[in-house]
Amino acid sequence: MTKMHTAAPQVVKSALTFEVIAQCSTTKARASSMTLPHGLVEAPMFMPVATQASLKGLTPEQLDNLGCKICLNNTYHLGLKPGKDVLDAIGGAHKLQSWSRNILTDSGGFQMVSLLKLATITEEGVRFLSPHDGTPMLLTPEHSIDLQNSIGSDIIMQLDDVVHTLTTGQRVEEAMQRSIRWLDRCIAANKHPDRQNLFAIIQGGLDLDLRRTCCIEMAKRNTPGIAIGGLSGGEAKEEFCKVVSYCTDLLPRDKPIYCMGVGYAEDMLVSVALGVDLFDCVYPTRTARFGNAITAKGVLNLRNKCFATDYSPVEDDCACPICTPKSNGGMGITRSLIHHLAAKETSGAHMLTLHNVHYQLNLMRSARQAIIRDEFPSFIKKFFATLHGGNKEKYPTWAVEALRTVNVDLLDNSR
Repeated sequence: MTKMHTAAPQVVKSALTFEVIAQCSTTKARASSMTLPHGLVEAPMFMPVATQASLKGLTPEQLDNLGCKICLNNTYHLGLKPGKDVLDAIGGAHKLQSWSRNILTDSGGFQMVSLLKLATITEEGVRFLSPHDGTPMLLTPEHSIDLQNSIGSDIIMQLDDVVHTLTTGQRVEEAMQRSIRWLDRCIAANKHPDRQNLFAIIQGGLDLDLRRTCCIEMAKRNTPGIAIGGLSGGEAKEEFCKVVSYCTDLLPRDKPIYCMGVGYAEDMLVSVALGVDLFDCVYPTRTARFGNAITAKGVLNLRNKCFATDYSPVEDDCACPICTPKSNGGMGITRSLIHHLAAKETSGAHMLTLHNVHYQLNLMRSARQAIIRDEFPSFIKKFFATLHGGNKEKYPTWAVEALRTVNVDLLDNSR
């Protein structure tokens, strides 16, 4: 039996206001507004990842021009370089990266999985060997929050005990229980609750009973927002959807819900239908560096020879800076040019990063408008039809089944 924590509801200061603007009448999707110290965030929202205070390939001005209102920095990496002293001296990551919008920082917990060979986990915290020079670093809940206070991010994440999503047995329960205890330490350590919003992270692997315990206990701590963690690590999509939907049913609906590490278009839209507000992933920027363009009809590998003489834009009817015809009468950037540049020049990755990040941001903006119009079921049907060329036999079974749980049948032709 899972040992329950007993904690009185805490009065946690908040620099976040959250308002549900519209609720889908069919699914659990909702359109919301979240006001943070550096401005308004309209959800559903995709948050690009600027791991080391830079979105690879883009300037802060370009990211701002794409309509991005919040991006991610990574506490672990910024703690290593430039380090706390530099962050304190310059006045935080907003000034360091010339970014006037919101920042969310990952606590560093994910490195328990991604750098497991370099990490030792105890109740005290996580002891790392730096992947740069082998220097030891102890990341405790208190140190994680101290670093995030120095970074000055608008949303800070608790340090959680993260295990690989396919881990089973006692280690999963241990990590879940420890994450609850570490949240209490993070709350106590946060020096700036009046301007930095601490989010709890739900753990428990694929075990719904553990997830339930964690949801109940984390909700008692009354943090300004809550994240669903420990997913997108190789588990079956059916299991992913089951855990996400189960958690959104249990979590408070008057707070933003963030599903960590999710960035594929299909995954995000299904998760929106299951009640999620916020997403992040390195996928759109990373895949751009391999010559891939994300489009409504699927991913195009523009390194393929067939694009060498394709003079159409990367995506028809796309309003990104790359696809849009220029005001001087010229055309937008062609697939042919990207093909020419992809393996030779960094400018090719830069152009595709602009396109891909625009695609992700615009997809969530369009989903939000469909929710406000109460047309989200037809919007998501159109999305899948376009992506798979109208061939319903290609629709992923996991998506069909997950959407049926919220009253949307992708295989039904009715609206």
